[in-house]
Amino acid sequence: MNETKKNLIKWDVPEFRKPKRGRNWYIIAASLAFLMIFFSFFSLSLKPLKLVFLGNQNNFLFALIIVLIIIIMIISESREERMIRVELSLEGLKLGNSFYEYEVLKNFCVIYKPKESIKQLYFEFKNPAKFRLSIPLRSLNALEVRNFLTRFLEEDLERVSPPLSEQLTKVLKL
Repeated sequence: MNETKKNLIKWDVPEFRKPKRGRNWYIIAASLAFLMIFFSFFSLSLKPLKLVFLGNQNNFLFALIIVLIIIIMIISESREERMIRVELSLEGLKLGNSFYEYEVLKNFCVIYKPKESIKQLYFEFKNPAKFRLSIPLRSLNALEVRNFLTRFLEEDLERVSPPLSEQLTKVLKL
Protein backbone atom coordinates (compact mmCIF):
# COMPACT_ATOMS: atom_id res chain seq x y z
CA MET A 1 0.00 0.00 0.00
CA ASN A 2 1.43 3.37 -1.01
CA GLU A 3 0.24 6.71 0.27
CA THR A 4 1.68 10.03 -0.77
CA LYS A 5 0.72 13.36 0.72
CA LYS A 6 2.54 16.67 0.81
CA ASN A 7 4.06 16.01 4.25
CA LEU A 8 4.03 12.23 4.40
CA ILE A 9 5.03 9.31 2.19
CA LYS A 10 4.14 5.77 3.31
CA TRP A 11 4.71 2.34 1.80
CA ASP A 12 5.27 -1.26 2.83
CA VAL A 13 8.44 -3.26 2.17
CA PRO A 14 9.50 -6.81 3.00
CA GLU A 15 11.47 -7.06 6.25
CA PHE A 16 14.27 -8.86 4.41
CA ARG A 17 14.96 -10.14 0.92
CA LYS A 18 14.72 -13.89 0.43
CA PRO A 19 16.73 -14.82 -2.66
CA LYS A 20 15.53 -17.58 -4.95
CA ARG A 21 18.10 -20.35 -4.74
CA GLY A 22 18.18 -23.42 -6.92
CA ARG A 23 19.30 -26.93 -6.06
CA ASN A 24 22.79 -26.24 -7.45
CA TRP A 25 23.30 -23.32 -5.06
CA TYR A 26 22.63 -25.59 -2.06
CA ILE A 27 24.96 -28.30 -3.41
CA ILE A 28 27.79 -25.80 -3.94
CA ALA A 29 27.22 -24.14 -0.55
CA ALA A 30 27.15 -27.49 1.29
CA SER A 31 30.31 -28.64 -0.53
CA LEU A 32 32.16 -25.44 0.38
CA ALA A 33 31.01 -25.66 4.00
CA PHE A 34 32.12 -29.30 4.19
CA LEU A 35 35.55 -28.47 2.72
CA MET A 36 36.06 -25.56 5.11
CA ILE A 37 35.13 -27.66 8.13
CA PHE A 38 37.25 -30.58 6.87
CA PHE A 39 40.35 -28.38 6.50
CA SER A 40 39.73 -26.90 9.94
CA PHE A 41 40.56 -30.33 11.37
CA PHE A 42 43.00 -31.63 8.77
CA SER A 43 46.05 -29.99 7.23
CA LEU A 44 48.25 -30.98 4.33
CA SER A 45 51.83 -32.00 5.02
CA LEU A 46 53.99 -31.63 1.92
CA LYS A 47 56.93 -33.84 2.99
CA PRO A 48 55.68 -36.53 2.52
CA LEU A 49 52.32 -35.53 1.03
CA LYS A 50 49.68 -36.61 3.55
CA LEU A 51 46.75 -35.38 5.61
CA VAL A 52 47.54 -34.59 9.23
CA PHE A 53 44.69 -34.67 11.73
CA LEU A 54 44.83 -31.86 14.32
CA GLY A 55 48.07 -30.42 12.97
CA ASN A 56 49.53 -27.06 13.92
CA GLN A 57 47.58 -25.24 11.16
CA ASN A 58 44.14 -26.31 12.39
CA ASN A 59 41.56 -23.74 13.42
CA PHE A 60 38.67 -24.97 15.55
CA LEU A 61 37.21 -21.50 15.90
CA PHE A 62 36.83 -21.29 12.11
CA ALA A 63 34.94 -24.61 12.11
CA LEU A 64 32.66 -23.29 14.87
CA ILE A 65 31.99 -20.11 12.88
CA ILE A 66 31.09 -22.14 9.76
CA VAL A 67 28.68 -24.30 11.79
CA LEU A 68 27.07 -21.17 13.30
CA ILE A 69 26.66 -19.66 9.81
CA ILE A 70 24.96 -22.86 8.64
CA ILE A 71 22.58 -22.78 11.62
CA ILE A 72 21.75 -19.10 11.02
CA MET A 73 21.06 -19.76 7.34
CA ILE A 74 18.76 -22.68 8.16
CA ILE A 75 16.83 -20.56 10.66
CA SER A 76 16.53 -17.62 8.25
CA GLU A 77 15.35 -19.94 5.45
CA SER A 78 12.45 -21.08 7.61
CA ARG A 79 11.30 -17.51 8.45
CA GLU A 80 8.46 -15.98 6.49
CA GLU A 81 8.84 -12.50 5.04
CA ARG A 82 6.92 -9.91 7.02
CA MET A 83 5.91 -6.59 5.58
CA ILE A 84 6.98 -3.48 7.50
CA ARG A 85 5.78 0.09 7.11
CA VAL A 86 8.14 2.85 5.94
CA GLU A 87 7.14 6.45 6.58
CA LEU A 88 8.90 9.62 5.50
CA SER A 89 7.48 12.55 7.42
CA LEU A 90 8.43 16.09 8.40
CA GLU A 91 10.02 14.71 11.60
CA GLY A 92 12.08 11.87 10.15
CA LEU A 93 12.12 8.29 8.89
CA LYS A 94 10.04 5.58 10.51
CA LEU A 95 11.04 2.04 9.54
CA GLY A 96 8.85 -0.53 11.26
CA ASN A 97 9.19 0.19 14.98
CA SER A 98 12.38 2.25 14.58
CA PHE A 99 12.37 6.01 14.18
CA TYR A 100 15.30 8.09 12.88
CA GLU A 101 15.25 11.86 13.04
CA TYR A 102 16.81 13.57 10.05
CA GLU A 103 19.50 14.98 12.36
CA VAL A 104 21.06 11.52 12.82
CA LEU A 105 21.16 10.89 9.06
CA LYS A 106 24.10 12.15 7.01
CA ASN A 107 22.59 11.95 3.53
CA PHE A 108 20.37 9.97 1.20
CA CYS A 109 20.54 8.62 -2.31
CA VAL A 110 17.88 7.38 -4.71
CA ILE A 111 19.08 4.94 -7.34
CA TYR A 112 16.65 4.27 -10.13
CA LYS A 113 17.72 2.07 -13.04
CA PRO A 114 14.63 0.56 -14.66
CA LYS A 115 16.60 -1.59 -17.15
CA GLU A 116 18.38 -3.30 -14.25
CA SER A 117 15.26 -3.45 -12.02
CA ILE A 118 16.91 -1.24 -9.39
CA LYS A 119 14.79 1.23 -7.45
CA GLN A 120 16.38 1.76 -4.02
CA LEU A 121 16.58 4.45 -1.38
CA TYR A 122 19.77 4.62 0.71
CA PHE A 123 20.42 6.48 3.94
CA GLU A 124 23.87 7.01 5.46
CA PHE A 125 24.16 7.77 9.18
CA LYS A 126 26.37 10.47 10.68
CA ASN A 127 27.59 7.82 13.13
CA PRO A 128 30.06 5.70 11.11
CA ALA A 129 29.40 2.70 13.37
CA LYS A 130 25.86 2.42 12.01
CA PHE A 131 25.22 0.52 8.79
CA ARG A 132 23.66 2.09 5.73
CA LEU A 133 19.90 1.67 5.35
CA SER A 134 18.73 0.26 2.03
CA ILE A 135 15.01 0.49 1.36
CA PRO A 136 13.26 -0.68 -1.83
CA LEU A 137 10.98 1.96 -3.33
CA ARG A 138 8.77 -0.65 -4.98
CA SER A 139 6.01 1.16 -6.90
CA LEU A 140 6.72 4.65 -5.54
CA ASN A 141 7.75 7.50 -7.80
CA ALA A 142 11.52 7.85 -7.18
CA LEU A 143 11.54 11.53 -8.16
CA GLU A 144 8.76 12.32 -5.71
CA VAL A 145 10.67 10.64 -2.86
CA ARG A 146 13.87 12.47 -3.85
CA ASN A 147 12.10 15.85 -3.95
CA PHE A 148 10.55 15.19 -0.54
CA LEU A 149 13.87 14.26 1.09
CA THR A 150 15.89 17.15 -0.37
CA ARG A 151 13.97 19.46 1.97
CA PHE A 152 15.59 17.76 4.99
CA LEU A 153 18.79 15.98 3.93
CA GLU A 154 21.76 16.37 1.66
CA GLU A 155 21.65 14.15 -1.40
CA ASP A 156 24.63 11.92 -2.23
CA LEU A 157 25.03 12.64 -5.94
CA GLU A 158 28.25 10.62 -6.26
CA ARG A 159 26.57 7.26 -5.75
CA VAL A 160 25.29 6.06 -9.09
CA SER A 161 25.01 2.33 -8.44
CA PRO A 162 24.21 0.08 -5.48
CA PRO A 163 27.09 -0.56 -3.04
CA LEU A 164 29.45 -3.41 -3.90
CA SER A 165 28.39 -5.33 -0.78
CA GLU A 166 24.77 -5.28 -1.96
CA GLN A 167 25.72 -6.33 -5.49
CA LEU A 168 27.79 -9.27 -4.15
CA THR A 169 24.95 -10.33 -1.87
CA LYS A 170 22.61 -10.37 -4.84
CA VAL A 171 25.02 -12.30 -7.10
CA LEU A 172 25.89 -14.88 -4.40
CA LYS A 173 22.21 -15.15 -3.38
CA LEU A 174 22.94 -14.57 0.29
